[in-house]
Amino acid sequence: MLQIGQLAKRSGVSGDTLRFYEKVGLLQPAARSESGYRLYDEGAVSHVYFIIKGKRIGLTLEEIQELLEIRVEATQHSCAEVKGITQKKLDELDEKIAELTEIRAALKKLNDACCGHVDDDASHCSILEALASE
Repeated sequence: MLQIGQLAKRSGVSGDTLRFYEKVGLLQPAARSESGYRLYDEGAVSHVYFIIKGKRIGLTLEEIQELLEIRVEATQHSCAEVKGITQKKLDELDEKIAELTEIRAALKKLNDACCGHVDDDASHCSILEALASE
């Protein structure tokens, strides 16, 4: 059994992070010692890695929780359910990328229209004028 500090060291996250994961229901200690310390089994290391990898690819904690629940009862779920979660995330990312691309184009247009001279005061700045116009 691992104490929280040992699990933190082996998984590369802080004890506070592990306590937060416990608080939101992503991680549960296997037991508590007589003195009240959280004790985790060896499977907790891979469990924490699962959470970290999920976060790294942009999944929310709720999405990670859903995948963890499916993982625990894998025989009662299909790959299509899991793929549905990742497909939804891909669709959301594609939408955000499209929005950011539009924002970037608008900002670049404003930026390119400005002379940007150090010696010119900003009273006639095209960027300020564009932002102030209706």
